[in-house]
This record gives sequence, C-alpha cells and structure tokens, in this order.
Amino acid sequence: MTQFSMPDLTLGRKQLTLLGLLGVLSIVPWFMGAFVLHLAILTSLNILMVNGLSIIARAGQLSFGHAAFAAIGAYVSVLFSVEFGWNILLTSALGIALAAGFAFLLGWVILRLKGVYFVLVTFSFGELMRLALLDWSDLTGGANGIANIAPISIFDFAFDSRSRFYALALIVAILSIVLMRRLFSSHFGQAIDAVYENAALAESTGLSVHRIQIVAFVLGSTLAAFGGILQARYIGYISPESFNPGISVALITMLVIGGQRSVWGPLVGALILTPLPELFRGAVHTQNIFYGAVLILILRFLPGGLASVTNLFKGKEKQ
Repeated sequence: MTQFSMPDLTLGRKQLTLLGLLGVLSIVPWFMGAFVLHLAILTSLNILMVNGLSIIARAGQLSFGHAAFAAIGAYVSVLFSVEFGWNILLTSALGIALAAGFAFLLGWVILRLKGVYFVLVTFSFGELMRLALLDWSDLTGGANGIANIAPISIFDFAFDSRSRFYALALIVAILSIVLMRRLFSSHFGQAIDAVYENAALAESTGLSVHRIQIVAFVLGSTLAAFGGILQARYIGYISPESFNPGISVALITMLVIGGQRSVWGPLVGALILTPLPELFRGAVHTQNIFYGAVLILILRFLPGGLASVTNLFKGKEKQ
C-alpha cells in the first residue's frame, strides 16, 4: 500500500505547485498596466479557442477552418444585438447554436476524409466564410466590418474595462481547462483517444468513429464560436479579416507547440505564442522565421509539444 500512496502524494504536491504558479501568473496582469492586461485577455481567449481545436485534433483530425466558426459566433451575436436589440446571453446562445449546426452539417459530410483532404476542405470552408462576409456587405459591413460594438453587459453589470473583462476571460479560460480535464478522463474522452490511436481497431470494438468525430468537431467548434463572441465584445470591432485563415494557422501553431495530446498543451502554447506578435511587431519577417524555427525544433525534438517536458499530471506523456 505504501508503494502506491507515495507517487500519488508526490503528484498532488506537483499539481499544487504548478497550480500555485499559474495562480500567481493569472493575478500579475492586474498590476502590470494596460498593455500586459491586454495580452493576458488575448491569451485567455486563445486558451479557450485552442482547447476547442485540441478536442478535434485528439479525435484524429486537424481543422484549418477554426476561425470560421469563431466568425459565425461573433457575427451572429453582434448582428442580432444591433438589429433586434437582443441581450448578450440570447445572442451568444444563438451564435453558438448556429456554429454548432454548421459544424454538424460540415462534419457529417467531410469527417470521412483523412489527412490532407480534410485539411484542404476545412481551409476552403474558412476561406468561403471570409468571402461570404465580404460579399454580404449590406449585412456584415463588408471589408469595413462592424465598429463600436457594445461591451458585454450581464444583469446591468458591464465588462467595459480591461480589468473587468480580464476577470471574465480568465474565468472562461479556467472553465475550458476544467472541461478538457473532465472530458478526457471520461469514457467519451477515452473513446476519442482510442479513435486517434487506431480508428479501425476502435470501430471493430463497437465504437462509431464517425459519430465520435462529429461530436468532437461540434464541441470544438462551439468553443471557437464562444471565443469569437468574447473577442468581438472585447475589441469592439470585427471584420472578415479578423477571422482570416492566418488566425486558424496561429491557433494550430499554439496547439502543436504546446502539445496536442496534452490537456495542458493549449495553455502552454497560448501563454508562449500570444505575446510574441506584440514583441515582434516591428519585425514581421523575423517573427515568421522565429515561428518556423521553433515549430521545426519542437516537432523534431518534442513531438508531444512543450507540455511533454514535464510529466506532472499523467505520468508518462503520450507522444
């Protein structure tokens, strides 16, 4: 009995230590000025959206259309608020529901595709969504977008400052991490991992691979839609270029660098890569070279991402 209790105790201490460090990091932005607070908000929103991408990736697919679902959530929420005066809770629910509906219909058709074919179709869907938003200028504002978007207000409490919005974004990011941990410790999460490891074997044991991948695709896309809604309300402006394919590529890069097979990968990737565009704002070409070099090195030496450096939570990290 002693041999089994000691590792559990050590694991708990490591968990508490890391959670304590993360707690300190989450509090620090409130005391570091507006710029750091802005980066902390963007990081929290990216954690949410990369978590959604992680669910899809762990089901065996990699979506290059993630930004399109963020656009659906953002535009639906904003347009119904502006045109009909609906409150944020109702418009957010509608935006997430429509994104889930699009994800279900798209997933039902394309999730039988594998590898590069799935990537190309999701990339095409993202580009098609961007072009549609550009063409429907009477409704979406076209290339000019929609400006002066009202901040989130719930029960007459407005998240109209960076400090207030950071509190909301931080809570949402934490809840998304809790969701990930609960999901992948459940039977359905184990089924998702089984599909990733060997889809044919999972199918032979009675699992419906297509159904599991559809559910994962819908769930991941709804998190993207939620992130798009929050981003629109924080920035106060949206346009088709706010959700271009480059955003999907950036989210994928965060996932791969952080670790797509770890619950903590999205957190690590977002924490590291979100501030970099701001730090390299004066040297765009250097930024791209740095991204490429880091991605190549991690894929070569850490296939499991940076989250696999320490095995604090699950023993040996899956590579």
